[in-house]
Order: sequence, then structure tokens, then C-alpha cells
Amino acid sequence: MPIATVNPANGETLRTYDPMDEDEIERRLQLAEATFRTYRTTTFEERARLMHAAADLLEEDQREIGRVITTEMGKPVTQARAEAAKCAKALRWYADHAAELLADEEPAAADVKDSGASRVLVRYRPMGPVLAVMPWNFPLWQVIRFAGPALMAGNVGLLKHASNVPQTALYLEDLFHRAGFPEGCFQTLLIGSAQVDDVLRDERVRAATLTGSEPAGRAVASTAGEMIKKTVLELGGSDPFIVMPSADLDRAAEVAVNARCQNTGQSCIAAKRFIVHADVYDAFAERFVAGMKALRVGDPMDEETEVGPLSSERGREDLAELVADAVRGGATVLCGGERPDGPGWYYPPTVLAGITRAMRIHREEAFGPVATLYRAADLDEAVLIANDTDFGLSSNVWTREEADVDRFVRDLEAGGVYVNGMTASHPAFPFGGVKRSGYGRELSGHGIREFCNITTVWQGA
Repeated sequence: MPIATVNPANGETLRTYDPMDEDEIERRLQLAEATFRTYRTTTFEERARLMHAAADLLEEDQREIGRVITTEMGKPVTQARAEAAKCAKALRWYADHAAELLADEEPAAADVKDSGASRVLVRYRPMGPVLAVMPWNFPLWQVIRFAGPALMAGNVGLLKHASNVPQTALYLEDLFHRAGFPEGCFQTLLIGSAQVDDVLRDERVRAATLTGSEPAGRAVASTAGEMIKKTVLELGGSDPFIVMPSADLDRAAEVAVNARCQNTGQSCIAAKRFIVHADVYDAFAERFVAGMKALRVGDPMDEETEVGPLSSERGREDLAELVADAVRGGATVLCGGERPDGPGWYYPPTVLAGITRAMRIHREEAFGPVATLYRAADLDEAVLIANDTDFGLSSNVWTREEADVDRFVRDLEAGGVYVNGMTASHPAFPFGGVKRSGYGRELSGHGIREFCNITTVWQGA
């Protein structure tokens, strides 16, 4: 795949970039290692000052970088600006909390005495250069939620971004440079996917994090395992959205539309499978389909647009193939389902009913504004349908019954359970999945400690 900005709204190639050659990659790896030796000794106060400066710049740049994001991957421009603002918030959160999250810990006095020590503490130390392989769908947020904690912990970052968002990738390197971080603290590698393996194998790279597809995760995890390097993976998702009889149906349907179609449905944590109790299935379906039909699809630069184009022609073809396979298998199209004529990689908000286990869309992630509706006879069947997937990123449940909540929290196989609300990431809360959605956690204290050397310091009497 070429490294290029191709506008999804019209298919026009705007800018292309040559991949970095081996000499440039080597120069950047040397710089990362050299910078880490000194940056690791900076204080939390120094890092926080730099991180706040980066947050201020990002906030100032949100209109400009919002337009760049929209041009590169098609996100409605209002959502692109909101993404930038969210990133600034996350940088500030880590600037303000990192020292507390990584403070030395002292075990219980009785355990210290039992060990024969006069003092024991646990210290969190940085690991070194960390390679981040990041996707295009949230081209700022996915990177910032790695970079904020990694830099505050004293690590340095190497970014291999998706090849269709090179301008955003270069902006991120420039952002940290303008904020005053030492040269080499955060570098963008304009390289293709085939070059990732060599970078990951380099002994100067100490760990890696990847957000992306399952095949990409397997490749990175395989190499990292061979090289005995720590990894964190956030892969695909096919999140259930369960609606029980006691739910507020109007609110549930309203949130369901946003949960499925935010970012034009191109989100790992988007709700994709809508599992509705039989007693309220028809009432919910009516509301949900009406909401999906009402969404405004159009030019992503238009402030009123709610659903833009998909990021690529291949992405639209993949989505259309999933829908066609379901229809051939007997699914009913309640709205959408047909590619529009004209330029750009648009696909309408679509709802499919009558889904069976034999259909590909039941097993595979639909990365676009296509929702599948399931009818569940009771709570037990709702859980069975929800867990009948290889993925386990997050989940949504709508009910006013505490007994229902307890069952779902206990039995749903997912990294998150959001009750009467939409799954969303927040810097204070851990984020990640189970099963083929990956492993490890981002954000919160759990996320910042993923790339730390957890060191036991024991002192004798």
C-alpha cells in the first residue's frame, strides 16, 4: 500500500510520500536510543510541563488538524475536531496523574520484616524505545493514548502509522517537537507494513503496541514473542448491544444509532450486534431503523454531516460483500444495503435482521455503518448470542433491573460492560479486550504501567 493521502470523499490522491530507507530508519533508531538514555532521568514535573505544552498546542490546532484528518480518512469534520480535543484532555490527564500512578510502592511492614529486609519498595522504571503500530480510524486518539502514558513514564516512542494518514503521522511528531520534548522522544517512521518486522527485531526497540486488524496483531505478536518483547494488542471487535424489557427504549435506540455509526461505523468499539429481548424487539427495531434512516450522509467537510465516506474503496467492498452474503443467506434489509452512485466511498446506514450463525457477518467484524439485529427469548439467550463471537472488546447492556446487570457483568466475555450508555474510552479507565480482541490494557494506571520495568528494591538490615 502506498504512503499517500487519498481523499475518501472523491478518491483523489493529494500527496504521496516515499518510504524511509534503511539509513534513515537506522538514524532514527540511534536517536531514539540516545535520547532515552537522558530522557529517562527527567522528573515527572519536567515531563508534565512538556505534556501540558503539547496539550495546549493540540487544542489550538484542532480546526487545522481536524481538516487534515477528514481529508485523509473521511471522518466528519466535527468529529475530527472532537477527537483532537479529547486527545488534549488525555495528555493533560497523564501529565497530572503520572507521578501518582507510578509512585514507589511499599509492601506491608509484616512482609518486609518476614523477608529479612530493612526496607522494600517497588519502583516503576521506563523500558526504552517503544514501537507503536497504529490504525487510521482514530488517527490522533489511537496514538495519543499510547504516547501520553509512554512519554510520561520516561519511555520514547516510534510511530508506524497507517499508510493512508501520513500527514497526521507527521503532525504528531511535530506536535511533540514544538512542545519542547527533546529530539528523538517521539518520531514518526514513514515505512510500509513490510518494514515493521525489521524494526521490531532491532534490539534497541524494547516493546511494541498495536491497534489494528487481527492478522496485523498476529504478525507483531509472533515477532515480539520470538524476540521476547512485551506487547499490548487492541484488535477487532463485534460488540453486543443488549436491550432488555425494562430499558428506556427511546434512549436506547437513540444511543444505538450513535454507537453504530459514530466515525461512520469504523470503530473497533462500535456496537455492531443489537440483541433485543423478544418482548421489546419490534418497538426497538422501529425506533432504531427510523434513527438510522434519518442520519445525514454526505460531504465530511460539511458541518451538518453525520456519516461520511468509508476510508477506502477496499473497505467499502469488504462491507458490501458482508451484506450481500447475509442477504443471500436470508437476511432482511430493513434500511440501506445499496452502494450509492457517484464519487467517494460512501455506504448508507444499514440494518439487517434475521441473522444466522452461517452468515459471515455473524462471525466477522463489519467495519462500517451496518448493524445486525437479533431477537433473544430471554436473558440467557441474549448472553449466548453476545458471547457467540471470537471477539471480546466491549459490550453495552440496557436494563433497569439490577439482577440483569449482575448477570451481564458476570457472564459477558468482554473487556468492558457499559450499562445504559455507549462504550467510550476515557483516560482514567482501563481499555482493552479478551479473546481475539487482544490483550493488555491501555489508559488509566494499568495502561501506563504496561511499558514499565516493575522493579523490586530490597535492602538488608
